[in-house]
Amino acid sequence: MRTYSRLLAIATDAGSAKPFRPAPMALLPPIPLYRRLLRAHRKHLPAEERVLGDMYVKAEFRNHKDIDNPVHIIGFLTEWQFYCQMVEGDSWKGAQIDKTKIDKMSDQQIGQLYELMQAIRKKDLEDNDPEHKPDQ
Repeated sequence: MRTYSRLLAIATDAGSAKPFRPAPMALLPPIPLYRRLLRAHRKHLPAEERVLGDMYVKAEFRNHKDIDNPVHIIGFLTEWQFYCQMVEGDSWKGAQIDKTKIDKMSDQQIGQLYELMQAIRKKDLEDNDPEHKPDQ
């Protein structure tokens, strides 16, 4: 009974001046997170977005497999886990990137983001163009 009441007190933050905040989710190890990301893409993204997302996830995990700095590893896993939760919850649709994250990006990352934006806009124009006929 003691364990139960102690857990209940921790879970509700009873008597605390701070509002209740759930404990952050523990970080998944790289391989289970990688699998979860691909599974989330398969279940929640349309085919074209899935292909793009899968290629990006695979490339990023491949490029970061030899990183030894624990701070970089934790940051990498944290951001990918947050992304996975967003995809699984469909909260990514219409979301904007936080300005602080953009400020931390390198020039190369900004360039990649710009290229992605251009590709998305081009695709939207093609989809909304009545004269454009999709290949059959």
